[in-house]
Amino acid sequence: MVKRFERSSTRLPARKIIRKAARRKAPVLPAEETGHRILEAARKVFVRHGTAGARMQAIAREAGVNQALLHYYFRSKERLAAAVFQMVAGSILPALIETLGSDRSLEEKSDRVIALCTGSLTANPFLAGYLISELHHHPDGAARLLGAVIGAEPGRAVPPVIEKLRLQIEEGVTAGRIRSITPHQLVVNLVSLCVFPFAARPLLSVILGLDDKAFARFIEIRKTELTAFFHNALRP
Repeated sequence: MVKRFERSSTRLPARKIIRKAARRKAPVLPAEETGHRILEAARKVFVRHGTAGARMQAIAREAGVNQALLHYYFRSKERLAAAVFQMVAGSILPALIETLGSDRSLEEKSDRVIALCTGSLTANPFLAGYLISELHHHPDGAARLLGAVIGAEPGRAVPPVIEKLRLQIEEGVTAGRIRSITPHQLVVNLVSLCVFPFAARPLLSVILGLDDKAFARFIEIRKTELTAFFHNALRP
């Protein structure tokens, strides 16, 4: 299971879609180059404006192609949105699942998750809001979207990870190293502490008076603070 996630996290989740386009004769540019150009342009537009607010014309303009070419490769806005979600979520979710399901200690796992989340979200300022918005607006398709990203049905992929965490927690509690907590609460506490500052960045920027540079410094400090905070939270 872990090996599957490791492999999937090293390749572009939407590459299969682009390869299908590459098997057709591209009207303007080499097919795979065109597909990547469109997908990268769509990523910028979708992540910034969300699927509902994104316009195909804006994506075409960003990619430097005509709008007909977008439909040639991806057929519809919905298919393009799904490809973007796979690409964006694929940059972080498989690595998180691999980390939480690994044989690392709970402290090592928390350190790794904090590093992954803060690093990815710092590099992509609108990523947290985009992922949350997409899943909220498409709750019926959440399992399908996540399954396409991690390469397995969430109902089958996640329980082994939760069970691994449960056994580690029980072992730690028995040894007196950590306090009792359910694996679900542990995961939600950890991920939410990482994601919230990015998802609520506009609000925090106003309340705390943070411009872009100040927010970046805030996150750098938070990396260290959050690591220590979560280690202490695990202790009995």
